[in-house]
Amino acid sequence: MSDHYATLGVRRDATPQEIEAAYRRVALERGWEDGFWRELRDAYDVLSNPEERARYDASLNGAASPQQKHSRNPVDRLFPNLPHGWRVAIDWVVTIAGAIAIVLAIKAWIVNPYRIPSSSMEPTLHCARPDQGCEAGTSDRVLANRFIYHFRDPRRGEIIVFHTPPLAKEKCGGGGGTFVKRLIGLPGETWSERNGFIYINGVKLNEPYVHADRRDNQNLTMRDIPPEGTMTKIPPSMYLMMGDNRASSCDSRVWGLVPRKNLIGEVFATYWPPSRISFH
Repeated sequence: MSDHYATLGVRRDATPQEIEAAYRRVALERGWEDGFWRELRDAYDVLSNPEERARYDASLNGAASPQQKHSRNPVDRLFPNLPHGWRVAIDWVVTIAGAIAIVLAIKAWIVNPYRIPSSSMEPTLHCARPDQGCEAGTSDRVLANRFIYHFRDPRRGEIIVFHTPPLAKEKCGGGGGTFVKRLIGLPGETWSERNGFIYINGVKLNEPYVHADRRDNQNLTMRDIPPEGTMTKIPPSMYLMMGDNRASSCDSRVWGLVPRKNLIGEVFATYWPPSRISFH
């Protein structure tokens, strides 16, 4: 009596799915050989039938059937007798659905891409011509760390994606939504602008990211921040945001402070276009 397991090229603990796959493979490879097709078919008929297989295993050297290996594939466990073609199709559907779910989860809670829509952060972050003030043919695409502020406080100088306050839509035009600016003023601090230079608690702020030709010549204090005449210091859990392109930035000077709950995440990298790949 021929060894059915050897005929199919599988171990005695092979799963039904492995036996079916082996049968199809060997049939393609050796089915043309004289007399082999009947031997192959006999082996498959016995091993694919649980009762026949149990009797066959018991007859081998008088030994009891070894415990079959259980597949770890959940599809195999839920549908043990599912035809191979359907099982492959379901595997692909589950794999694709799982990949989509992982991508959506990453975008929602970990990292999300954003496009730079305006010139307010030039030349640190480029927007695309022909929009006014833009220096590049393609807008920069950046990645924002969406979970970082769950573990620590925002820091001055970080570039941050945030949900815009209501006044921003009115003052800056467009649809509002999300902005990308640099965090300048922290809770409890005083802020002022003198001839285009920023002072925090009366001390001039060193800002190497602001180019000389991008400064304006404004003179402002906390009382000029909307709602005007109401603040002398930045309130708790509020932040003052400004663009690096000060002369063309619609920022906190125009529409007010940003509450911490509006912060989406810190921009940590530019990933597109390839020539602009960098970390911030």
